[in-house]
Amino acid sequence: MDTAIKPPTADGNGVLWGHRARDWSEQMEPLFGPVYSAAFDRAGIRAGTEYLDVGCGAGLALQMAAQRGARAHGLDAADPLLEIARRRTPAADIRHGDIEVLPFADGRFDVVTGFNAFQYAGNPVLALAEAKRACKTGGQVLVATWGQPEGMEAASLVAAMRPLLPAPPPGAPGPFALSDEMTLRNFAASAGLTPGECFDVEAPWYFANLATALLALKSSGVGARAIKHSDEAAVDKAHAAALAPFARPDGSFRIRATFRCLMSQA
Repeated sequence: MDTAIKPPTADGNGVLWGHRARDWSEQMEPLFGPVYSAAFDRAGIRAGTEYLDVGCGAGLALQMAAQRGARAHGLDAADPLLEIARRRTPAADIRHGDIEVLPFADGRFDVVTGFNAFQYAGNPVLALAEAKRACKTGGQVLVATWGQPEGMEAASLVAAMRPLLPAPPPGAPGPFALSDEMTLRNFAASAGLTPGECFDVEAPWYFANLATALLALKSSGVGARAIKHSDEAAVDKAHAAALAPFARPDGSFRIRATFRCLMSQA
């Protein structure tokens, strides 16, 4: 495959998600640890597993897989995040690239994961089909995305950014585009996968104080886009208002967040 021919996803996402890489890796990414652990338990990540994480970000999932003995490989579009990932797991094969054009051979991996990655691709089905191509026949491809937004506390923080973001292009997928189970299963099937077990993981967000919460929340790609379109003060104000219902007596915050995972066979 000619990896020089790239859809436009990588450059835009790389800039957005790399804007505050250290804050993301230290304040926000660890909150997703329960999702990674549950996914690895289901997928059977262990010593000798050939593992690829697409949209690997700062590489916490890669680090956790390597600690289980897997041979870890990752790909992301944000160089600042990749620098952190490489420091975390020096032995891993971590590359810059686009998830719609994976620079790996057919049938290379036992397990391929995408944690909140596929729905942000310019062509999500193409990105998932690439994950299938890179997976061994009979191997596992896992898609992890947001859970159903109804009743989820973290969804209110996502919604708080909408007035500060540019209008999305027609047909653009939102963060909850794959949250419905049947939509997620159909998505997997459209990429040639055989959908299997679907399960939800609770991964609550905990912040020690308001300053930490604001630092964490605006480190995401969505936060970067909102800051660029509006300004940082407006983003902080909107986040502070959305956080207020979850304040605890000691000044900390705990927000319930749920993520939906689908295991599929390549």
